[in-house]
Amino acid sequence: MSLGVNTNVGAMVALQNLSKTNKELETVQSRINTGLAVASAKDNGGIYAIAQAMRGDVGAYNAVNQSLGRAKSVVDVALAAGESVSDLLVQMKEKTLAASDASLDTASRDALNEDFVALRKQIDSIVSNASFNGVNLINTGTGFQSIASADGSSKISVNAENLSLSGTVVTLSSTSTISTLTKASTMLSTINTSLANTNKALARLGSVSKRLDTQMEFTTKVQDALKAGIGNLVDADLSVESARLQALQVKQQLGVQALSIANSAPQSVLGLFR
Repeated sequence: MSLGVNTNVGAMVALQNLSKTNKELETVQSRINTGLAVASAKDNGGIYAIAQAMRGDVGAYNAVNQSLGRAKSVVDVALAAGESVSDLLVQMKEKTLAASDASLDTASRDALNEDFVALRKQIDSIVSNASFNGVNLINTGTGFQSIASADGSSKISVNAENLSLSGTVVTLSSTSTISTLTKASTMLSTINTSLANTNKALARLGSVSKRLDTQMEFTTKVQDALKAGIGNLVDADLSVESARLQALQVKQQLGVQALSIANSAPQSVLGLFR
């Protein structure tokens, strides 16, 4: 091997190796700092693209869960109000049956009628105020659809159940009374029909609520699976990176020493000219 001062091949090789080591060290430090083996497209374009698409799906399922959650709240408010209506109808049936007793005196029937009217008004109040986020399923409202899939193609229909007075479910009118024996006897059939219809409506609302619950649970599981898949693609194994970091730090120190030795090699030329 010839000796020269213009070109130091050994120093160039040492510098190349040290630069390579420093670059690898930067990569390992980035993985440790971020916890990601693929933090950007330049790390691995294909894997990054797949992970980003999956992240998009996770975000879409967040929107799905929000839509399902709102729908669930609307239905649950309607259910709570509907159950109260059913309870009131049960009490009204009791009052009506008592008022249909022919042996009852006028004062007692009037007292029962006052209770009956108060319960009727309470039904109207409950139905009018059973709203969530501006949606009332039981007050002559209309149904709606909740998003159930990440692409928006699948939806869950939530139908309205009109529990307002003089409706198809609660056939009891807003002016109904049991002030007379005849009215009380006739009203008993109306109350029974309204109560049966209301309980059927509650069963339908309950089924929708359960379906929304099931869909929310499924969506959460899909999200968890997607997040796990993203982690498998892009997460760094920190135990491996820690070992690599220590090895590269030693390699870096050795590279610096090798470069120092290579840089001092031309000094030996001076010995030839003493």
